[in-house]
Parts: sequence; structure tokens; C-alpha cells
Amino acid sequence: MKNYTTDQIRNIALVGNSGSGKTTLAEAMLFEGGVIERRGSVEQGNTVSDYNEIEHQNKLSIFSSVLYAEYNDVKINILDNPGMDDFVGATITSLSVADTALMLLNAQNGVEVGTEIQARHCERLKKPLILVVNQVDHDKASFERTIEMASERLGKNNVTIIQYPLAEGSNFEAIIDVLMMKMLKYPKDGGKPEILDIPASETEKANALHNTLVEKAAENDEALMELFFEKGTLSMEEMREGIKAGLIHRNLFPVFVCSAKKNIGVNRIMEFISHIAPNPAEVPGMLTTQDEEIRVDANAPTSLFVFKTTLESHIGEISFFKVITGKVTEGMELTNNNNQGKERFNQLFVTAGKNRIKVTEMVAGDIGSTVKLKNTKTNHTLALPSVNYTFKPISYPEPRYRVAIKPKNEADEEKLGDLLNKAHQEDPTLIVEHSKELKQTIISAQGEYQVNILKWHLDHVHKIETELFSPRIPYRETITKVAAADYRHKK
Repeated sequence: MKNYTTDQIRNIALVGNSGSGKTTLAEAMLFEGGVIERRGSVEQGNTVSDYNEIEHQNKLSIFSSVLYAEYNDVKINILDNPGMDDFVGATITSLSVADTALMLLNAQNGVEVGTEIQARHCERLKKPLILVVNQVDHDKASFERTIEMASERLGKNNVTIIQYPLAEGSNFEAIIDVLMMKMLKYPKDGGKPEILDIPASETEKANALHNTLVEKAAENDEALMELFFEKGTLSMEEMREGIKAGLIHRNLFPVFVCSAKKNIGVNRIMEFISHIAPNPAEVPGMLTTQDEEIRVDANAPTSLFVFKTTLESHIGEISFFKVITGKVTEGMELTNNNNQGKERFNQLFVTAGKNRIKVTEMVAGDIGSTVKLKNTKTNHTLALPSVNYTFKPISYPEPRYRVAIKPKNEADEEKLGDLLNKAHQEDPTLIVEHSKELKQTIISAQGEYQVNILKWHLDHVHKIETELFSPRIPYRETITKVAAADYRHKK
């Protein structure tokens, strides 16, 4: 793989309700980016992103997955996330290091509860938002209804159409693009479209949407607004500049359409990401524990943030990180600013699911992984000795579900404790407490489904049979012994 500069990197988090098609879109993006030669499917259990056995069994994403694609001389880091609220921690982790959120809307169901929850996290973390109406090829798809719901619930003044389908359902094969002012007609199996003039029957609608888009682009920059008043329109380059500014300031949520399953519209989304989505240096930086903002800067001394840790048999710990400043090179030694330990990066990888591709260096803004760091965990900061700050840890929601756990075989108690601590490293929203008062091990989590997945791993992967049950109630005695007191009442 070639070495990329910061301006050639895009970090995209795929978010949306469960079933909106995030993993299928990720698969199509990897195919369009030349990472894979054949697209897998969630139903067949052979996608790059969902590579765990439990994901194959459930036919849905349970863990976030770090992927990449190369497109238009740009490296797109793709963070695919589960849509269930039980696994919201994975989404928050990905959003914390992504520079843009790409939110999928199911054209059958529109804006769902999970969509709104994840949109709130995007807002809280101030992430630029691109909307993609997916599954437009479904018989019950309704682009118009989906846009009405998005405008109502995500922001009427923000949701801005760049594309709409010429037809829906089984007839979906062409997209009207009001930024290009062209029609994109796709072959039945998707891929590269034929670029045609917009049909006369759609000209009035397309022109109206184009004018709205031009106005929205101009609103984000005074110089562009003056040009717009002077000329009445903007060039393509000026449009891109204005749309990017609107994205960064969350004034504009551009809308695209696609069928990820048929690979219709995917390459145009990737083209937009490569040309218009902000690079890591163009968005706000990360905050330190002293609330100092550190922006992505390739010329500053090296610092990076470890945002995710996974454990794999025969390999051990895999640490995923984002380079914030400078660059990291193979063999480099950095200091862990959380515990002052020294760590050597003997190997550097970019990842596509479970597949790792070795690289020799990674520049500020890029996302990668390494293995076998000695004393580094999730939320740790690694840097050159001249860097004295520590990045703020990722903040997660409070647990909403509580359960006690114990092994069926008492001899496995110590092993279970060790595995639960490792589970917390992989998923910080799983809180493990060994209660001396209750004499129980208590798990606090986001939901029951999350705990059931943990139990499945313990039972089937680590071969420790466990039991889940309600925690004891900590009754406390109010009277523990006899006492006497004298009192004289005065009238």
C-alpha cells in the first residue's frame, strides 16, 4: 500500500438503525475500492466486516469493524458499526475517531428509533453527517416519505437533497444527481453507471433542487454568497467548497440514494467522500484531559490515541489507534502518557475486518493497528517524550441493565474473572464489579442482549459454562442491638 498524506485520508463511520444496510454498503465500498474481488452478503455470512461466528449466527453486526478502501487516490477508512442500541458503545467509539458520519436510512421504514438515537450521538460529538437512503429497490420503499421523516426529525433546514431516484422498487436503476445535474443509469448488477442527460420530465424538479443546493452551499461562506448574488450560480468547485463548509459546521446534511445490495449508487457516494468530505485536519481536534484541543497536524511531534482493543487467539491484544499528530513508523518507540511505560511498534497494519495489511508508516489522521503492546489499553495516549498531554477518554452512557454471573464449576472462578476483565477492555460499556457485600460478580451493561452475547462467548469460545441470575438485594439491618436512653419532658 502507498503512503498517504493527511489530505488524502477520510475517516467515515457508518451509522444507522439495525437492518439499514451498513455492512452491505461497507462490502460494496470495499469492492468498488478494489480491496475484494467479490462481494459477500450478510445472509451468507461471508462479509469482510462481520467475521465473528456469533455475527454469522445472528445475521447482524455485534462488533464495530475497521475497514479501508482506496478510491480516487484517497484512502477511506470505514468504521462499520452495529445498529442495536445494546451495542451503542461500539458506535460511540467509532464516532470518536471518525471525521464524518454516514447515516443509512432504510427506504422502507424511514427514520427509526435507532436512527434518532445515533443522530443524537453524532450531534453531541459534532460530526458532519451524510444521509444515504438505502434499499430503494425494495417493493415498499418510499424516498419521499423517508425524506419527510428525516426533515422532521433530523433538521428541516439541514437535510438537503443531492440525489433522488427516478423510480423505486424493482424499477430502481437510475438516479437523478442535482449536484452533477446528470442522470446516472446503472446496469442490473450495479457498478459503473452510464452518465446521461436528465430526462425532460424531471428537468423542472431537478432544477428546483439544484437551485436549493446552490443556495445552501453559498450560505456557508460569505465570499461564495457574494459570488452567488453576482452570478446567480456557482461553479462545481465553488459548490464543493460550500457543501464541505456546510458539512463541517453541520448546517447541511446531503442526501444520497443507493441499493447497497445491488451496488447501485455506491461509487458516486465514494466519489463524493473523496472530493468533498473533510479530511482529518479540516475538522475539530481531540480534547486533552486539560480541555486543550489538539488538531490533526502532520508536522507536530507524534501522538496517537488508542480507541479500541480486541483479543484474538494465537495473536493476543490488537490495539487500534488514530494518529493525531506527526507520524508513526515501524520500529518507533513511544511513551504511554497514562502510565509512563515505553511501547515499541514492531508492526503496523491497516485492517479490513480480520485481514491485516502491513505498512511501514502512518501519518496524522490515519487509522491503523498494532499487536502485542505491553501495558497499553483502550483510551491510552502514546506519544514522543516531548508531548506531555493525555487525550480525554471516550465517554459512554451509564449502564441500564444489571445481572449477576457465576461459573457452574467453582474451579473456573479465577478464569472467569480474568475473562470478564478482558471483555471490559474490548467493550468499555460492560462494567464488571466483584461485590464484597453481596459476594457476587455483577455485570452492568446497556441491555440484556449485550450480556447474552458475552455469555455465548464465555460458554462457546472459552468453554466456561456460566449462569446468569438477578443480583441479591443488599438488605441492611436498622436495629442491631439493645439500647437505652433517658429523657425528661419539661412542660
